[in-house]
Amino acid sequence: MRKAYTALIALGLVSLLGDVVYEGSRGAVPAFLRGLGASAFVVGAISGVGEAFNLILRFVSGDVADRTGAYWSLTIIGYVLIVSIPLLAFTGRWEIAAILILTERLGKALRSPARDVILSECCKEIGRGKAFGIHEFLDQIGAVLGPVLISAVLLISNGNYRFAFSVMFIPFFAMLFFLARARRLLGEVERRAEKKEEKFSSREFTMYVSAVGLNTLSLIPASLILYQISGEVGAWAVALVYALIQLVDAPSALLAGHVYDKIRQKMLIIPFVLSILPAPLTLLGGKINLIAAAIIFGFILGMQESVYRAFVADIVPLERRGRAYGIFNSVYGFSALGSGLIFGALLQAGAYWLAVFAYSLFLNVIGIVLLNESWRKSKPRDK
Repeated sequence: MRKAYTALIALGLVSLLGDVVYEGSRGAVPAFLRGLGASAFVVGAISGVGEAFNLILRFVSGDVADRTGAYWSLTIIGYVLIVSIPLLAFTGRWEIAAILILTERLGKALRSPARDVILSECCKEIGRGKAFGIHEFLDQIGAVLGPVLISAVLLISNGNYRFAFSVMFIPFFAMLFFLARARRLLGEVERRAEKKEEKFSSREFTMYVSAVGLNTLSLIPASLILYQISGEVGAWAVALVYALIQLVDAPSALLAGHVYDKIRQKMLIIPFVLSILPAPLTLLGGKINLIAAAIIFGFILGMQESVYRAFVADIVPLERRGRAYGIFNSVYGFSALGSGLIFGALLQAGAYWLAVFAYSLFLNVIGIVLLNESWRKSKPRDK
């Protein structure tokens, strides 16, 4: 058990340091591209194509991982490609910078499904909910530290983006150290004999992914909560609200993962019910409502990143799990994109909060019905 925890912490530190590099760079990249001569359209296009890369290629990488068993190879390649971010320090053309940014997104798509399989299988003796919760907790620490670090470096260096990106080589090489450590501790993922006649498109998994998709469509994005609150407070306070979301997310993932291992799938009901609230609170406006929406969103995000991923491993056999995580992550991502478009339009149209409440309630009621069916027909695996 001690070895499993050590390996889990090592893998969590890999994600933490990876987040320091690529999450830290997110706030700096648009201004850096602008300084290289990229237009607003080009910056938006690079961002959009990068996310499309990340989402669509997860289908492919998950399938490749299952067919070849190369879970560690894909994970390692994916993390190594994070080097694209510190390499931005050496480019003087936005076209080269764009290639490097897209390469990092490619790496994210390659590693995510394979890494989740490794996490679900090698740390199952700890408890999958707890394992994903600890991993998400460390991941979120990196997501907070990254922007703080790069902001501090830019402040000290008087806005020297090249110096800021070059500093990111330090967490990158530290990440490679812990990646090698995790690889030695965890070893290969032990594959089981696959039944050739078994098909992946199981009914319970399809219902579960559909439920998660509806739940995500019902949840207003954090960006729109921050957009609304920016009309109520100063810019510095908006940044604090974003930090508040991250700070709530991290312990929420830990707690949710721990509870999930005790009550299993019943835990999934909680984020579905909570998801009804942030959208109408945001539409109502006012500082108290918006801060409440941000806090609730943080709790939901922590649960999504821990117990949602853990349940996939409980209903999908190992030999199909890479593909399952690829599909799950893609559906989750495209639903989040749809949510942004829908709620953005509703905010712009000045929709009545009660109508938005009814919309969120409707989607989550259907989602809970599908969720109930998915676990009623499934048998948890490898407990």
